[in-house]
Amino acid sequence: MRIFLKTEEEIELMRAANLLVGETLAEIGKAIKPGVTTQQLDKIAEEYIMDHGATPTFKGFPNPYGGPFPASICASVNDEVIHGIPGERELQDGDIISVDCGVLLNGFNGDSCYTFCVGEVAADVRKLVETTKEALYIGIEAAQPGRRIGDIGYAVQRHCEQKGYGVVREFTGHGIGKDMHEDPAVPNYGHRGGGKQIKSGLCIAIEPMITQGSPQIVLMPDRWTVKTKDHKPAAHFEHTVAIHRGKVDILSSFRGIEEK
Repeated sequence: MRIFLKTEEEIELMRAANLLVGETLAEIGKAIKPGVTTQQLDKIAEEYIMDHGATPTFKGFPNPYGGPFPASICASVNDEVIHGIPGERELQDGDIISVDCGVLLNGFNGDSCYTFCVGEVAADVRKLVETTKEALYIGIEAAQPGRRIGDIGYAVQRHCEQKGYGVVREFTGHGIGKDMHEDPAVPNYGHRGGGKQIKSGLCIAIEPMITQGSPQIVLMPDRWTVKTKDHKPAAHFEHTVAIHRGKVDILSSFRGIEEK
């Protein structure tokens, strides 16, 4: 495992990439409503990213199990946990959709995800979404310099499992920088005091993937889309953060999404 710690200058380049991801998610959020297709959302994202001088890093991303990812965003609806491929599916009133987005700007990557509610969403599903978002910020708070990667996962897992939700084990957060996925892995479960020490210059994507029921998942025939085995909904939130100046600095932003 080789962890690349970033300089102050590199962190600022990463901030620019991540703020562009946040702006892209905000543009997508404006369009989310019943009747819109996930393919339409993908088109909005790709055009916005390229118009701002960046590259959508998900498009063409290699898959060890199949072909490259064909779109600029992952659009995962209801029981789709992650890596949903945009297509002709129309969003319905009461759906939730997790939109994961990544860009490459000036040699550095941004990566963030937000779970949107479509129209009137059932109270129990909305609670899942709220809890997953809470878990993201609880995980971020645990990522203090001098602590351990396991402290992040422990905090996320404890918060979600205490409320009766499942924590996906097979996919994790990750280091990020010049490459979209770098060391270390950042699981959403773990033990306090376990794993690599969190040092200044560390940049990681923290991303709880939480299920309403069992955490068991299945891979769909497209070799990308991951669903819950029991078909219950899942939510996914993600921020990229940097550890510097003695604290955790959130580089991505949900502000544009939540101001609408």
